[in-house]
Amino acid sequence: MGDTDGVSPDGCGLRDRGGTSRRDEREAAVRTATLGPAQRVESLASMAERELDVLVVGAGVVGAGTALDAATRGLSTGLVEARDWASGTSSRSSKLIHGGLRYLEMLDFALVREALKERGLLLERLAPHLVKPVPFLYPLQRKGWERLYAGSGVAMYDAMSMARGHGRGLPMHRHLTRSHALRVAPCLKKDALVGALQYYDAQMDDARYVATLVRTAVAYGAKAANRARVTGFLREGERVVGAKVQDVEAGGEYEIRAKQVVNATGVWTDDTQAMVGERGQFHVRASKGIHLVVPRDRIHSTTGLILRTEKSVLFVIPWGRHWIVGTTDTDWDLDKAHPAASSADIDYLLDHVNSVLAVPLTRDDVQGVYAGLRPLLAGESDATSKLSREHTVAHPVPGLVVVAGGKYTTYRVMAKDAVDAAVHGLDMRVAECVTEDVPLLGAEGYRALWNARARIAARTGLHVVRVEHLLNRYGTLAEEVLALIAENPSLGEPLVAADDYLRAEIVYAASHEGARHLDDVLTRRTRISIETFDRGTRSARDAAGLMAPVLGWDKDQIEREVQHYEKRVEAERESQRQPDDLTADAARLGAPDIVPL
Repeated sequence: MGDTDGVSPDGCGLRDRGGTSRRDEREAAVRTATLGPAQRVESLASMAERELDVLVVGAGVVGAGTALDAATRGLSTGLVEARDWASGTSSRSSKLIHGGLRYLEMLDFALVREALKERGLLLERLAPHLVKPVPFLYPLQRKGWERLYAGSGVAMYDAMSMARGHGRGLPMHRHLTRSHALRVAPCLKKDALVGALQYYDAQMDDARYVATLVRTAVAYGAKAANRARVTGFLREGERVVGAKVQDVEAGGEYEIRAKQVVNATGVWTDDTQAMVGERGQFHVRASKGIHLVVPRDRIHSTTGLILRTEKSVLFVIPWGRHWIVGTTDTDWDLDKAHPAASSADIDYLLDHVNSVLAVPLTRDDVQGVYAGLRPLLAGESDATSKLSREHTVAHPVPGLVVVAGGKYTTYRVMAKDAVDAAVHGLDMRVAECVTEDVPLLGAEGYRALWNARARIAARTGLHVVRVEHLLNRYGTLAEEVLALIAENPSLGEPLVAADDYLRAEIVYAASHEGARHLDDVLTRRTRISIETFDRGTRSARDAAGLMAPVLGWDKDQIEREVQHYEKRVEAERESQRQPDDLTADAARLGAPDIVPL
């Protein structure tokens, strides 16, 4: 036999010359992929200690994906976020992973082909615990030509998906008669359709996905800190060599040096670019999209719906015990941090969805409302629905890469392109992108645990429905949540006034997922703020009490957290009573932005 250096005796993993298997290294990394308060402090100090290869600014889905891409190429990587993971656009989407069926109508085949490939990767390999198939019904309103026209489009959609080799995870589309469609979706008016098409896309909890993406990047060596705001860039001549970062929590400032800085700040791209003092190569405009959340029993259907409007399309999306109805597409040039939904926005959605519902929705049916801003590349059209959904990567000055535009589904491609651009500025050989083969934390072994869910329920004493809930939110990381319950059985009880979530999930959000404030937990780690009629105010005190020991809060801080959250909810409610964007924005800004410490 020849030299077996590099192969472990059991053949299960490669070993370096020091005798450590790569499998052991990966398992050790996963064990330390914890985003608690101590890790945040350590990450900031570590980033400031020595020059990074890549510093990513902005932890939405693109920024988090960029950090993972860079880290898995072997680059020393930092990620900073001014607020919370996904606190902007990436927690306020339609929660869909889709190929963009309507882009076929625009003949944008390349964008659809790319998105369908990514949809397949996410469903089958990268995040099967977080990304799930979802059916949609498209009502046909005209006989003959519409079925032929729409049917050919959906058939092409499925064919393109299968051609990429990633369509096996979803059923093919089917044509339905009117009577069959009404059995599938009894909520529809009989005169609202002459038949229907049903097809499949996919959905995820967008904020949870980003938090998992950040943790995965950390598992592969990246350093990450939220509540860490970039206040300026470090320059040497014309070159950007890092950033000044303020610790929003503790008040200190760090100088983080990096060979390449990636600006992935979405709708804040122009603001971040202004810190460099250079005119950008492109501009990003914000388009506001609002969504309503209503209880599942208000719309009697076994499938989601997709409806045409005069401007775009309207989705009715299954969401656990709820439906999400959205979205609008209007220009927004007011406060970017807290886009507000006006009364006119809500009426627009209700009017359009009620045009096909046999039992119309009313304002009283609306449990939650959320508004998000899409970052669109400006310059193509005055109509925001026609602005580019393509993404762009630019190198405006040496040392700085900017990535903007795009859509949630293709975040991995955007991240790859951003790191490819950064690599051009590094004086070293760097590996190609590997994220197509890097599952997110919780994905490996998920299907095996899902098959064993009844046994897990018996072992833990939880109902199997609770176990399924945890597996679909955490994948195999659900074992970490279950470990908290084993140590303290009271954490296996539901949170006050939010029965869908266990108390352990609140503790875990603060100890493992980087949640720093009550708002982070009720709005993003869970979706209690949009899934309950009280918008989470009845759960706030119980949740704050669970977070307090992890984050070192005293009674006064618990009170401040609860009051801050209640003021935020009231400001949002008030904004939703206002007639237009200007008055809604003013009302929303009535609540303080930062929790006092």
